[in-house]
Amino acid sequence: MTGFLGLAYLWVKAAHIIFVIFWMAGLFLLPRYLVHHQESLGTPEAEKWVHREALLRKMILTPSIGAVWLLGIALALNVGLFDGQPGLGWLHAKLAIVFALSGFQGWAVGYSKKLAAGLGSIAPRKLRMIGEVPALAVIAIVILAVVKPF
Repeated sequence: MTGFLGLAYLWVKAAHIIFVIFWMAGLFLLPRYLVHHQESLGTPEAEKWVHREALLRKMILTPSIGAVWLLGIALALNVGLFDGQPGLGWLHAKLAIVFALSGFQGWAVGYSKKLAAGLGSIAPRKLRMIGEVPALAVIAIVILAVVKPF
């Protein structure tokens, strides 16, 4: 691959994939934590979930999303996304899903803070279903990145 990254392109791409895996691990865990946290409201266990969620944010989610975006933008610049290169519709779609997934993380973090205040308001079944959003998103992202259908 040519571009400003030159020979570093494959290393940047590898690092991007590694941090995507870390980020997705955190996004798979956080909704499950939220379910358990909500079920423990009003018990001494609830405070342990507050701590677990904070650690997950601090150690996995926040650093990973930052690295994913930084490396992803470098890769997008390298392939000419902002230069109007043709054939990058798949990348536009992928970026839209990543924006949505970033918003999902923001929502989940916000809901964890709501739970920390003792204010759980989503039905457990619905909360479990919401937890599947990252899996659906990653399926779409991988298909777009590998198949490049448009």
